[in-house]
Amino acid sequence: MRCIELLRLVALNINQNKFKSVMTSIGIVVGAATIVLVIGIGKGGQADVAEQFANLNAGAIDISYEYKGEEESGGGGGGAEEFSGEAPFGGSSSASGSFPGEMPEGDFAGGDFTPGEMPEGNFAGGDFTPGEMPEGDFAEGEFTPGEMPDDEEMGGESQEESEKDQGEEDKETENTEDDAESSVMDERLNQEKIILSQNDVEDIQRFVTDIEGATISYSTQASIEGASLTSAKTYTVAGVKESYETVSKLKMAEGSFITGADDDTRNRVCVLGSTVAEELFGKSEEITGSTIYIDDRAYTVSGVLEQTSAVSSGISPDTSIFIAYETGIKYVTGEEIDPVLTVLASDVNSLSKVIESVRTVLEENYPDAEFTFEDSGSKMEAAQSSNETLTLLLSAMAVIVFLVGGIGIMNVLFVAVKERTNEIGILKAIGTSRSSILTEFLLESAAISCIGGVLGVMLSFGVLPIVRHFDVRVETSFFACAAALCFAVLTGTLFGIYPAWKASRLEPVEALNAE
Repeated sequence: MRCIELLRLVALNINQNKFKSVMTSIGIVVGAATIVLVIGIGKGGQADVAEQFANLNAGAIDISYEYKGEEESGGGGGGAEEFSGEAPFGGSSSASGSFPGEMPEGDFAGGDFTPGEMPEGNFAGGDFTPGEMPEGDFAEGEFTPGEMPDDEEMGGESQEESEKDQGEEDKETENTEDDAESSVMDERLNQEKIILSQNDVEDIQRFVTDIEGATISYSTQASIEGASLTSAKTYTVAGVKESYETVSKLKMAEGSFITGADDDTRNRVCVLGSTVAEELFGKSEEITGSTIYIDDRAYTVSGVLEQTSAVSSGISPDTSIFIAYETGIKYVTGEEIDPVLTVLASDVNSLSKVIESVRTVLEENYPDAEFTFEDSGSKMEAAQSSNETLTLLLSAMAVIVFLVGGIGIMNVLFVAVKERTNEIGILKAIGTSRSSILTEFLLESAAISCIGGVLGVMLSFGVLPIVRHFDVRVETSFFACAAALCFAVLTGTLFGIYPAWKASRLEPVEALNAE
């Protein structure tokens, strides 16, 4: 049978059974729609993650130091008591007598003796002459005077056992010493008051590779007055260097950022975050050059930042006021600050390498210090991993739906083969080959699946507004639609093979005689 005749026969059969064909393809419709939505939601999630972490400056690493020592106190009060050569006991003597440097006289250990001599009489249960070893029963063992008793006579352990015990004691002593040394090292960490400085930034820039830049900053709370404020209000004030703008990837809406000259000369200039500028000046277009008061000192506004959702060095630019680093130390915070170093890695994938290099540099400068490293790159990886997991789960659901749809197609084709047994017998009687009959049923299966795929894609576009209404970002693409159609046709074809094969194997006589 020619190909055109097969196609016409397939179209005729589908047209005569429109409702059955559509109902058969429902599983494929749902599966195709799911595939489009899965790919769209996955791409939307990836785009969201990329945008959020672009704002968060994913390559930035924040380094801080936490001082764990105790503040020095002025008074002594709990120290050791002093004494001048006298015994620190409650009375004037020990053992009821005064004996600075002399042996006590009188009854001592149950025996009378002359000062400076060994006591005579009963001592440890045995009589002996002063200066000689005691005779008789001594610790339950008898021995000749002048000789040391054996271990067995003393009721003690043998020499081998003694040496074994000594070895175990030495080993325990070594372990104790190691633990004590480790404990001492831990206790020494972060006991020194350290304030990171621009010198540390320069060391990092000199010795660490794969970075775009480094900067240092600190933040505090300060009272702000002026502009449209009717009373003082507290805002975050950050002391920053000129490099902070580049490392934090900030953009100016108007004016200019803090400069190196402002820092060197301690100029009282400031840069406002977008939210702060709106709260202080409203929608005014003349913000640059205005004056505000920080802790009762006048500062000139040199610029306003564009709105951003970024957080750099623990500072939210939108709600902060930026001043020169040295200016803040002189007029706002004093020398007692807790600065944060920020290093910008060239590549997010090299964050771990950069962190180790920075740690090495800081350990050289501060041997007994342990620094805290925070980076948004690891958070980005976690978010991407979660998004991939969600996409995988949705894909699994789509595959299950396709399988259910494919099984439905297979069942319908089995019914179609049963219903069209006479037709198959006639085709075989007029000389139609088995391969032609097999191809006919496969084409029907593929056509039903293709119809289901097209309807599924159309359904997905109808569902998109509902999904977006729940603030779920969906990125539709030609690739998603093509993938849905391919999956639909592949599923229908695979599940149609067995029914088509069964139809092609029917014997003409049996098929013609079938009721």
